[in-house]
Amino acid sequence: MVTVAICLFSLHGHGNHKENSPFLNAAEASKGGDYYDRNLALFEEELDIRPKVSSLLGKLVNYTNLTQGVKEHEEAENTDGSKKKVSKSPSMGTLMGVYLPCMQNIFGVILFLRLTWMVGMAGVLQSFLIVLLCCCCTMLTTISMSAIATNGVVPAGGSYFMISRSLGPEFGGAVGLCFYLGTTFAGAMYILGAIEILLTYIVPQAAIFHPSGAHDASSAMLNNMRVYGTLFLILMAVVVFVGVKYVNKFASLFLACVVISILSIYAGAIKSIFDPPEFPICMLGNRTLSREYFDVCAKTVVKDNITVASKLWELFCHTTNLTTENCDEYFLMNNVSEIAGIPGAASGILKDNLWSNYLEKGEILEKAHHPSVDVAGQKNNLHLYVLSDIATSFMVLVGIFFPSVTGIMAGSNRSGDLKDAQKSIPVGTILAIVTTSLVYFSCVLLFGACIEGVVLRDKFGDAVNKNLVVGTLSWPSPWVIVIGSFFSTCGAGLQSLTGAPRLLQAIAKDNIIPFLWIFGHGKANGEPTWALLLTALIAELGILIASLDMVAPILSMFFLMCYLFVNLACAVQTLLRTPNWRPRFKYYHWALSFLGMSICLALMFISSWYYALVAMLIAGMIYKYIEYQGAEKEWGDGIRGLSLSAARYALLRLEEGPPHTKNWRPQLLVLLKLDEDLHVKYPRLLTFASQLKAGKGLTIIGSVIQGNFLETYGEAQAAEQTIKNMMDIEKVKGFCQVVVANKVREGIAHLIQSCGLGGMKHNTVVLGWPYGWRQSEDPRSWKTFIGTVRCTTAAHLALLVPKNVSFYPSNHERYNEGNIDVWWIVHDGGMLMLLPFLLKQHKVWRKCKMRIFTVAQMDDNSIQMKKDLATFLYQLRIEAEVEVVEMHNSDISAYTYERTLMMEQRSQMLRQMRLTKTEREREAQLVKDRHSVARLESLYSDEEDEGDPVPENIQMTWTKEKCDAEKRNRGSAVGSFRDLISIKPNQSNVRRMHTAVKLNEVIVNRSHDARLVLLNMPGPPKNTDGDENYMEFLEVLTEGLERVLLVRGGGREVITIYS
Repeated sequence: MVTVAICLFSLHGHGNHKENSPFLNAAEASKGGDYYDRNLALFEEELDIRPKVSSLLGKLVNYTNLTQGVKEHEEAENTDGSKKKVSKSPSMGTLMGVYLPCMQNIFGVILFLRLTWMVGMAGVLQSFLIVLLCCCCTMLTTISMSAIATNGVVPAGGSYFMISRSLGPEFGGAVGLCFYLGTTFAGAMYILGAIEILLTYIVPQAAIFHPSGAHDASSAMLNNMRVYGTLFLILMAVVVFVGVKYVNKFASLFLACVVISILSIYAGAIKSIFDPPEFPICMLGNRTLSREYFDVCAKTVVKDNITVASKLWELFCHTTNLTTENCDEYFLMNNVSEIAGIPGAASGILKDNLWSNYLEKGEILEKAHHPSVDVAGQKNNLHLYVLSDIATSFMVLVGIFFPSVTGIMAGSNRSGDLKDAQKSIPVGTILAIVTTSLVYFSCVLLFGACIEGVVLRDKFGDAVNKNLVVGTLSWPSPWVIVIGSFFSTCGAGLQSLTGAPRLLQAIAKDNIIPFLWIFGHGKANGEPTWALLLTALIAELGILIASLDMVAPILSMFFLMCYLFVNLACAVQTLLRTPNWRPRFKYYHWALSFLGMSICLALMFISSWYYALVAMLIAGMIYKYIEYQGAEKEWGDGIRGLSLSAARYALLRLEEGPPHTKNWRPQLLVLLKLDEDLHVKYPRLLTFASQLKAGKGLTIIGSVIQGNFLETYGEAQAAEQTIKNMMDIEKVKGFCQVVVANKVREGIAHLIQSCGLGGMKHNTVVLGWPYGWRQSEDPRSWKTFIGTVRCTTAAHLALLVPKNVSFYPSNHERYNEGNIDVWWIVHDGGMLMLLPFLLKQHKVWRKCKMRIFTVAQMDDNSIQMKKDLATFLYQLRIEAEVEVVEMHNSDISAYTYERTLMMEQRSQMLRQMRLTKTEREREAQLVKDRHSVARLESLYSDEEDEGDPVPENIQMTWTKEKCDAEKRNRGSAVGSFRDLISIKPNQSNVRRMHTAVKLNEVIVNRSHDARLVLLNMPGPPKNTDGDENYMEFLEVLTEGLERVLLVRGGGREVITIYS
């Protein structure tokens, strides 16, 4: 981070006055004091890229940290310097900036609407376990978050900023969007909670849809939630759009509602010890009756001293008379009784509520051990009882409760407003979690100790006259909690709709997900208008679900995914010991982060395994999208460090020994030739490499630029970028290395020796053919080629020489038919067998057939050879046609003799020409005149003379002896030209030419129409005097063939018959 800052700092002085020195010219003196400080004269040439420490510290002290959504203000100030406003410095402390916002975000709708129900279903002990699991998850996440948040300056952006800068743009984008979706669905959940409180407990008569039958109540309620939820969402979105300042002004009011509501619960619990409130529950046998349909809890009532049927009798017997013909059997056999709904803390009800009592959907709430006769009742009377609306289990309750512990990121989201974020975030967040955890644990205990079990399991308060269950315990009135919880849930919904668009805007402005760019724009003051619109649409999806119990697990998944990656980020940074990982918060450990990560993962699958898979799939899709389409960012993230550590570990493992034959594959070093404009001269070499590798193994593209490194460094960088661009075009996955050397041949030798790292080194060199070597008077082109062949042989590397590479197919071509012919003349480790197989993996060559030819001499059994070769290929699992070509011993033809003679005459003539002194002088002058072009002319042409270096200006003093010697040299040169006519060819050269001619005749005869011909490349002669003849032999061997691949093994077996 500091390095980047250094590059951006401007170099204005800080009032250091300096007199103009008489020894500096005016231009130098005008540069100012920073450049020519008397004490920094040694560094004056580098001060533009390495500023003084005083400049650096001055910039860091003046660093302003703007909150999200105000970047436009900063840009406006930069463009209009005259109207620059003094920025208000961040001033929030731990209490106001972190502790209270975290408290407000953590306490929410679940505490008031679902915690009593959870205690009733799970029992006190399992409820403790649920709260403990969720609070441990958030506490461990907070420890990891504190470590990340105190490791340097955290700009506004909160968890997204921390994760993206710690784990990279891919993880950051994926988790940032998950956190955004979680916050958006949280807004929907809060709105649904507010509507549930409004329609169930405050104004039930406001319902638009009413149940047509006894069993339609739930569907009518859901439709009411959808309508009112949509209206509330529109209203809240308008409020947020009009101005966030209004939301912030009411934040303290909403927080006060939460605090007063919780205090009223404690007050009510204390009061219940000596004066429990009266909320009688009507029981029929051990079944709980809903108070919605009757007033008096009795079968009969006395009116005017006459016993008449009660409303309850009418409901169960369908008559106003005390007749029993149509009565429900269960009603007749069991007594009606009343029990206290709030027995109080001193009643000992706690021991009944310790254990779980999970119910299936539609099951009647029953009080255990209450006297009853177990007989079947009429199904059409089920609506008179209090029923369970959903099936419950430990896992379901975990998913529903977890949103009530989220909100721990509120402090880190406000990091831009904090006076000392590195101190406030850990302290404030941990204190908030401790406080809320204690409240949850105490509430679980108080609910279990004060409230009757059937009332706890009654989600909507049907048994207590449609009162909010937690409200029945509160003091002085149930309305305190009803009103308080309504306003607090509205406030939480507003804050979610405020925070989520800003998070999306931060992701969009980072430009890591291209299609989100539109959401980075907003109003002139930075308010994210488009992001707010998208947030409202996504929240509407949650509201259309309409069930608080269905929405809660969805946002649990997204929050858990976010917390998981916060823990992962901390663990990765800690284990990698990144030099920049120096958190001020010291109470963290990688084991705690891994434990937190494990708990997050466990909670995801405990609460809902299918939601967990969907959340992971969404995060995975976003990750892959950013990886392939997103803008490349370098944030110094931990994943890069993790990749580096994994690569180091793998390389050290590879060093243990050479790869087994089964694992051998060509790891290529492709030597490229560049033209004068630094463009790749033969791009088809890259095409061939990509077809041979198909994205597997190692590919290094190397090139040599002739010259001095200090002078040609820029050209080397440009050449490297050109090669990388060409690699992208040809889809070559690999690395690029450009070497600057005084001689091209030396540069190639350096590449062959030093490319690669550890066990990841090349084992095969791909070398282009030196076209036009016959026409060139300069012998260095083919000498460089032969020198490279000798280098690869000495290094025990395989060598591939594609001849006529311009005729090789591109990656877009397809060969639907044709043959790849292999001419197996000598065994060279099996390279000739392996290469066609690898080529056929690519779509260009896939439909070509493979043919293998081998040469039999007169004393060989060709029939047996063919059988043995077929068996060998079968064991190698390679499908190919096999042919044995018999080469009869024949006399050396006149053509062969004549061709050898011409070859030797040409070699001798050129040798004599090069020895002529005047020619040497002319050549030296030519090198001087063409120096700028000569440096880049050819990869395979050394532009410096192989002999002693010739000075640029040749000055000679002629004496009589030197003049006579020059005349004798000229005379001997003329005589040597005459000797060329009477030269006799060397017998060894005649034999080799005979072999080349005969083999070429056979190969052209059989493979003239082949798509590709592979054949053994003979090695260069040990005596360097025959190098030019060697080139001629290769030319003769490959004449008349369109595409040839000369193959030379590296001296080891590369293919095996064993599995």
